Amino acid sequence: MNPSNTMDRMAKALWHVGHCSLFQQLSAAQLAQLELKARSRIFPKGAAIYLPTDHADSVFLLAEGRVRLCSVTPDGKQAILGFVEPGEVFGELALFQESNHEERAEAAANATVILLPGEELREFMENCPQLAIGVTKLIGFRRARIERRLRSLLFRSNRDRLIQLLLELAEQYGKKHAFGITVGISLTHQELASIIGATRESVTMILGELQSEGLIEIARQKLRILDLHRLAGVVHMQPPSVGEVSRSESNSLQFQMGIRKLPEQEETLRDSVGL
Repeated sequence: MNPSNTMDRMAKALWHVGHCSLFQQLSAAQLAQLELKARSRIFPKGAAIYLPTDHADSVFLLAEGRVRLCSVTPDGKQAILGFVEPGEVFGELALFQESNHEERAEAAANATVILLPGEELREFMENCPQLAIGVTKLIGFRRARIERRLRSLLFRSNRDRLIQLLLELAEQYGKKHAFGITVGISLTHQELASIIGATRESVTMILGELQSEGLIEIARQKLRILDLHRLAGVVHMQPPSVGEVSRSESNSLQFQMGIRKLPEQEETLRDSVGL
């Protein structure tokens, strides 16, 4: 590997440490100390970043790509707990207990990950209350998300669970434009099923129903929500807040999606069609 490329990659990765909102409360000296001990690694898509059997002694910051957090049962079934986006920290429980990780983290796309020493961060937390509060809020947010999903698993139908997930994805990844809301994350039917605790066949069938009802549209590996208020009303939820796209972005999305076809001309949903 070219040494200059390695240095450039590390400098870029350390830029993410300094610009992560969680660490902006640190002093310049603390930040420099953290950067000195940080390590950057590239993981190809599908590679494990850590396993439940690995010792949790570091916290991870995603610089580029996307990371999938999941739990695997003894019989090999996988439940997706969530996704990590660039600039977000994961594996944060290592700051409170030195034991093994409780979940598997893997690269959902080619990912650049920065490993931050847990011992160093614990020391900073003792001297920087704002950092400790930030970490606590992060853990609380993720716990609330898991508890919300657990309630959904216990009390909602597969259809309602999938609609609720689509609304969450719209809030996190959606962009509003003149012809609907495009969800900017691609997930297979199996991945959606692993998140909501359903089968791939059920997810495919429900997506087909929602498309026939004019609530969503899937084309060219893009999912568009056509009527956010009506979709949220199905599960008695408030429509989530969604950001706007510029005119040029809207024109580009319209080109990618293509002109909407009549129902009888709709392409058959296949598992290879992502969201």
